[in-house]
Amino acid sequence: MMFDTLLIANRGEIACRIMRTARAMGIRTVAVYSDADRDALHVQLADTSVHIGGAAARDSYLRVDRIIAAAQTSSAQALHPGYGFLSERPDLAEACVQAGLIWVGPHPHAIRIMGAKIEAKAVALAAGVPCLPGYAGADQRDETLIAAAHDIGLPVMIKASAGGGGKGMRVVHDPGGLADAIKSARAESERAFGEGRLMIEKLVQNPRHIEVQLLGDKHGNLLHLHERDCSVQRNHQKLLEEAPAPNLSATTRDAMFDAALRLGREIGYDSAGTVEFVMEGETEAYHFLEMNTRLQVEHTVTEEVTGLDLVEQQLRVAAGQPLGLTQADIRCCGHAIEARLTAEDAALGFRPQTGEILHWAPDPGLRCDSGVQTGSVVASHYDSMIAKLIAHGPDRDSARKSLIRGLERTGVAGLGTNRLFLRDALARDAFAQGCATTGFIAAQWPDGWAAPAAQTTRLAALARHSAQPSGTSPWYGLGGMRLLDQAGQPACAQYLETDAPDAAVEIRGRQGQFEVTSREGTVSCLITRASATEMNVIENGFSSRYGVFDTGTEIWLWSPAFDTSHRLSLAGDLRLATRSTTDTAPDRIVAPIPGLVADLPVAVGKVVQKGETVVVLESMKLLMELKAMADGVVSAIACEPGATVDAGEILIRIDITKGA
Repeated sequence: MMFDTLLIANRGEIACRIMRTARAMGIRTVAVYSDADRDALHVQLADTSVHIGGAAARDSYLRVDRIIAAAQTSSAQALHPGYGFLSERPDLAEACVQAGLIWVGPHPHAIRIMGAKIEAKAVALAAGVPCLPGYAGADQRDETLIAAAHDIGLPVMIKASAGGGGKGMRVVHDPGGLADAIKSARAESERAFGEGRLMIEKLVQNPRHIEVQLLGDKHGNLLHLHERDCSVQRNHQKLLEEAPAPNLSATTRDAMFDAALRLGREIGYDSAGTVEFVMEGETEAYHFLEMNTRLQVEHTVTEEVTGLDLVEQQLRVAAGQPLGLTQADIRCCGHAIEARLTAEDAALGFRPQTGEILHWAPDPGLRCDSGVQTGSVVASHYDSMIAKLIAHGPDRDSARKSLIRGLERTGVAGLGTNRLFLRDALARDAFAQGCATTGFIAAQWPDGWAAPAAQTTRLAALARHSAQPSGTSPWYGLGGMRLLDQAGQPACAQYLETDAPDAAVEIRGRQGQFEVTSREGTVSCLITRASATEMNVIENGFSSRYGVFDTGTEIWLWSPAFDTSHRLSLAGDLRLATRSTTDTAPDRIVAPIPGLVADLPVAVGKVVQKGETVVVLESMKLLMELKAMADGVVSAIACEPGATVDAGEILIRIDITKGA
């Protein structure tokens, strides 16, 4: 019998995704939320919501006791963990069982044994699943690990046994780097997962990341739902995923299905889960990587090609219902590709972005799984994903082109995103031909991705001059157009860029017909506004449409060619204002973004060298090492491990004269 109330022990996109299916099945939903998520979309969509603690995940979404208490006080009968947070923690599954709640996931033993890579590899070998040569022994002394690496043969991959997401992983090519790599991998693993066990494996050259979706029930039925390719990654974090995998032979595909099913049967797997493989791009030799005992972020592409709702299947299985499907019922129709849209500025090395989403308009032609809306706030406490955008088509190229068009038509203002980077990745020949490996991004942009060059100051000035902003601003009460119109002269106003006051833009005209003079010269244009956030500009007979959002102090512009923002002022106002700067000096370490101090490896009085890490900042699950910009001696420390800091906050001062 199906339960009627479901608590979702998660937040953001996946919480909203689960609620959508639960609502369609007539199941009431209970959301949990932290201090930072009081106004989050998943809280608004739920039938009931329960506050569970502070903004930091360790004070809320990682608290088993508070989540179980929330389920009990809200009369929930079942609990879905989503992905991330506690989804692969057996203690939450066991606590559910002890509290009489239905756990929407596999049995705790499967979670426990697959959650540690060392034990998971042993199970895979026992099931006859190909594994990479490596060391996964109990002796974790540094000298033992170094000797094992030499026996395996460099290059090797050092991996944390616990957790995932690329944390605790180091690639080592040079024997001299083994000791430091082991030390840093262990420290990162202990910090992220609470344990420092490591394993070492032979590094695969030109690897592809292929995974097989499994679905089992409590009655011994286990099926595969075909495969996905998740090779396009940055720092082991997936960015583009697709189903089915391109350029994969039928022989290898069937062998991987068989291997995944053997592993699933070895542990009696009874829910949705994924077996991941690393495969050599040229030879198609594949090896077991890990098993994720939960719903994957990229489950959407499997849903698109199979027509199945994986969350619905999870809920039915958890309620004790048999699958009602056979392997012959599972078809793979067409092709689907997912892009993870994140609040990261790809042009600045994917620096995390925080702040309010002032405007959010995903292209309606794409499937959009998101946990945000206009007005949502992206904070530094959680990951940076804004949405998953998915295209499905009859073949791979049509899906790829649909996703490119959809990304170009998606509008987001208020913070930087990786939207155009994703578009460019999809358009690269290596991806278009289905030849991407996990080294795709480094190979395509060895010096980092650069945003397309665009002259947009004049467009921002036109946007402000031609219509009322979406926000409120005193500029429009004193607009140059209105004042000059009263004098019977052509409307004229001059705008200056706050950060570049020498770049003036002068606009003359009225009723949508303007003459614009800037450093690029003088052009005549015709402007129409389809809406408050859409501006159509005709120049020399060529028409272009731009997205625009004006807060009154900042203008956000987006198009297929750029994402940018401008701070414009009327010439007289800016010339009276005092210009500020956020430039840093070598004698201070300043937080570039809001975040949590994850590590502080220095103390007052310590001599540091240029390039030495002095603070490790964590923001949106990413670790950023802040390094000394000059030799010197630490003279003052204004932060401590575990503290939350704001962007621009001075963390450390260094006396560079003493180090000279």
